[in-house]
Amino acid sequence: MKYSTTFFFASVALATQATLAFLVSPHTFSRAALVRTVENIQLTRPSPLFMGEENAVEQENNAPKKQKKKKTPPATEGETPVIDVSKLDIRVGVITKAWEHEEADKLFCEEIDIGEAEPRQIASGLRAYYKVEDLSGQRVLVLANLKTRKLMGFPSHGMVMCASNEDGSMVEFVEPPVDAKIGERIMVEGYDGEPASENQVIKKKMLNDIFPDLKTNADGVVTYKAVPFLTSAGPCVAQNGLANAEVA
Repeated sequence: MKYSTTFFFASVALATQATLAFLVSPHTFSRAALVRTVENIQLTRPSPLFMGEENAVEQENNAPKKQKKKKTPPATEGETPVIDVSKLDIRVGVITKAWEHEEADKLFCEEIDIGEAEPRQIASGLRAYYKVEDLSGQRVLVLANLKTRKLMGFPSHGMVMCASNEDGSMVEFVEPPVDAKIGERIMVEGYDGEPASENQVIKKKMLNDIFPDLKTNADGVVTYKAVPFLTSAGPCVAQNGLANAEVA
């Protein structure tokens, strides 16, 4: 390993200077002083001009290491939310006004009180099954968390729930108990989650997942996966007890 020549020549110069001082003035600069001077020269090891591989590795290891920035892991998507009947906001309502749509032969236009500040306007394709005079005062279930859409120009905000047989020849309102409070939410035991937003219901196509499991049982009680629709006053039923029917 090669060291700095500057260190070598500096050391020689100091020793020579001390020796000359002794020769020129032996009385004032004794041999003992010469020895002490030479001994006191600090022969510290300088940094090498050229480092071997071993020293280079050692110096690199001793050098302060820069801390690596921790990479933020990519955001993991949460678990896919369970889609069940709890995502539907179904309310007890009563039809306060109804009339026939002027341009659509199958539609009634209704105003329905579901406990909000203003009645909901909803269009229902029920003219083949009911007369307009049958509707005012009729207690119903309203699927409330649907976006407003125009049906033949009429802004319909929600859906009236009905039971129907397989071929669609029979359709009946789903009725809450007489003592059920207007505006109360329908509950299904074991499915207690918060309802989805109107946008989520449409975007995630929730009705496609939920409606196939809505049916009436042998007693005409509306169920989700065989669990009854309940209000504070009891279960909800098809108007005339239509059994084993689809509900939508």
